[in-house]
Amino acid sequence: MSAPGHVIRPSRLDDFDALMDLAELSGPGFTSLPVNEALLRKRLSASEKAFLGKVDQPQTGKFLMMLEDLETSQVMGCCAVKAGVGVDQPFFNYRIITLAQASQAADRRFDMDALVLTNEFVGFTEVGTLFLRPEVRGAGVGRLTAQARYLLMAAAPEAFSTQVLAELRGVVDEEGGTPFWDCLGRPFFRMSFPEADFLSAVTDNQFILDLMPKYPIYVDLLPPEAREVIGRCHSQGVGALKLLEWEGFRFERVVDIFDGGPLVKCERQNIRTVRESRIVTLNEGIVEADGPPGLISSDRLPDFRVVSVPMEMTGDETAIADAGVFAALQVKPGEQVRVWTRSEA
Repeated sequence: MSAPGHVIRPSRLDDFDALMDLAELSGPGFTSLPVNEALLRKRLSASEKAFLGKVDQPQTGKFLMMLEDLETSQVMGCCAVKAGVGVDQPFFNYRIITLAQASQAADRRFDMDALVLTNEFVGFTEVGTLFLRPEVRGAGVGRLTAQARYLLMAAAPEAFSTQVLAELRGVVDEEGGTPFWDCLGRPFFRMSFPEADFLSAVTDNQFILDLMPKYPIYVDLLPPEAREVIGRCHSQGVGALKLLEWEGFRFERVVDIFDGGPLVKCERQNIRTVRESRIVTLNEGIVEADGPPGLISSDRLPDFRVVSVPMEMTGDETAIADAGVFAALQVKPGEQVRVWTRSEA
């Protein structure tokens, strides 16, 4: 028999201490987990309203989920889905455009990249805030946490956009320094990267529109240390980027305005977990512990829950799982759930 070790569940107001601990562990540049009591409490409250369907507009829903150790009840990580970005405040990025330079008189023709400030993803759903405590990284826990966000979209598609994006943290050191910001942002904002990053988390981002350069910035005019990090993610985000690419997300030649980290995008229907998941009736049965792993979600809000555990398909629309799975998902044998099993592709 094989019982699940962790469950992904909606955040609760009493998760504040655990969420603050994760924020302190996440380090500089993790904008969605600022070490700010008021903001984190606000996000827990907003998530509760989102799961209960008590938001004024579906696009403003902000869903925060926690990774809980089922044996100790300790929160070991988190992840989130914003139903729509750029709705209640601007969502600024730099788009990399290519300009063709040509002169017959000088017998020269070449292309040059430039950065242009944009706010073009209004209403897109964003997945993010994926952070795990160091002791649980690996062994499939990160995959469970990441894929739970897509199973949430599959459970309530009306709450999310048909277009989904993700921003990854760029190259930032432990002291909060980033070559992209130091070379490009600091001269215009006259503040450190941590200061600007914090303001972007707690304000309506009007300061960006006020201070950001209004004209294209030629990449070739930037110092080499800034050019080299454009579109690169933080070392701790490499695994997350690989999971996103496996799901079908692709780099859009759009980067974060503060640290130059990449933005990736995919249509919701083309996300692998969404596309390959299906509804089945789940019954209780004995499943070998070394059987093929899969994901099972309760597929309902507000009590949305996901576990990763070996399961056995007993037909096109039926499956069996061990008794511990039902307790973790808070469902009963014979109920319908959503499952995802890894394909060979």
